[in-house]
Amino acid sequence: MNTTLYVPGDTPLHRLPAGVKFAVLFAAGIGLFLLSHPAVLGAAAAVAAGLVLSVRAPLAALRARLLPVGVMLAVLFAATSLFQGPQTAVAMLLRLAALILLALAVTLTTRPADLLEFFERLTAPLARIGVANPERISLGVSLVLRFVPEVFRRFQEIREAQAARGLKASPVALLVPLIVRTLKAADDVADAIDARCYPPPRRPEGGARTEENPT
Repeated sequence: MNTTLYVPGDTPLHRLPAGVKFAVLFAAGIGLFLLSHPAVLGAAAAVAAGLVLSVRAPLAALRARLLPVGVMLAVLFAATSLFQGPQTAVAMLLRLAALILLALAVTLTTRPADLLEFFERLTAPLARIGVANPERISLGVSLVLRFVPEVFRRFQEIREAQAARGLKASPVALLVPLIVRTLKAADDVADAIDARCYPPPRRPEGGARTEENPT
């Protein structure tokens, strides 16, 4: 089973460099939160939806990834309508929908290797002054990319297993085994990383590896 978000293809979005896509996503995120008119936000959401569809991802995969997001947005919309009014709720809904769809379009068209390389380049200046370790950040990003779809897959397995046994859908009955399985998987990954001593310690630039003199 493919548990990555990337969908192979040769669309214009696939051919764009990862840095360009993330720069546009960053700028769009700022712009969306500066806008408040529903018509403009609706147009932005429509453009974002068009970009996702242009990736030509399988509709079943898109539905599986967007259904939980849709439920979350519906809950937020209801709560915002209740406490801040329907106009604010509509603007919030369209803003978040546009941003989520844009982020999905980026992740669907960016290979994990390109994404990790982009983050390494992005954090390289910090590494020169000892503030960050690009390899460690890349490892963290790769684990997030691996676990996000994996957690959703585990959620589906638990829900299907409970439905097969005739159990009613309950948030507690779903979340407790999901949390246990996720923590167990995270613990296994942490043990594997520790066993391989990864990431290795960074050597000072220009420094030579020291060897102990035999006694």
